[in-house]
Amino acid sequence: MSKKILLVDDEKDLVETMRVLLEAKGYTVVAAHDGLEGLEKAKKEKPDLILLDVMMPNLNGYQLCREIKKDLNLKNTPVVMLTAKAQESDRFWGIESGADDYVTKPFDSMHLLETIKNNLK
Repeated sequence: MSKKILLVDDEKDLVETMRVLLEAKGYTVVAAHDGLEGLEKAKKEKPDLILLDVMMPNLNGYQLCREIKKDLNLKNTPVVMLTAKAQESDRFWGIESGADDYVTKPFDSMHLLETIKNNLK
């Protein structure tokens, strides 16, 4: 049974690149292109893990992460922030809003895959 990953990012090129990378490793990928769509898909699709950008329209990644962690059906779903926001304070707010892990862009794909694997255990 392949694990389902919800990828929430407003950069469509990045979403497609990530989809290819993750599907090649056997994951099923569901994509959303803004925070609100991400929240809807998280509730509907019940993913095994959520990869989340921070800077997005409608609901930013911090807000979306808090909404996910408040939802009784989703609160145990691992959330990995995947963002260009690389300051220590950004990382702090990511973890503070409930993220299980934090990876900065540009990212090393092997590091990202390892982070995903570790959070799916």
